[in-house]
Amino acid sequence: QVQLVESGGGLVQAGGSLRLSCAASGDTQCISTMGWYRQAPGKERKLVAGVTEGGSTIYADSVKGRSTISRDNAKNTVYLQMNSLKPEDTAVYYCNAASTGWEGCSSADEYGYWGQGTQVTVSS
Repeated sequence: QVQLVESGGGLVQAGGSLRLSCAASGDTQCISTMGWYRQAPGKERKLVAGVTEGGSTIYADSVKGRSTISRDNAKNTVYLQMNSLKPEDTAVYYCNAASTGWEGCSSADEYGYWGQGTQVTVSS
């Protein structure tokens, strides 16, 4: 089916920047909208940003103005550029891809496909 592999996480000081990448492989024709979620310890997983194949974007209020999501359809890759990072941005960031729902494109849950996650830690 579809595999998603994230990279680019790490430790950064408050006010710094980080660029996350997510590369999709396998049956990439099964992918529609892609996005990033994050989950801090003891908290629920929440949407950070999403982008359609056509380039339409959506951002959580907490990152709006500081983050930019983009995708390269030819490379089957989605990016999240994060600037002016704050300690409250610390979380595991998960790449997500919604399924087209076409025959042979079943996913594990209603959200579609998930990456393994990459840790982002922002120190003060």
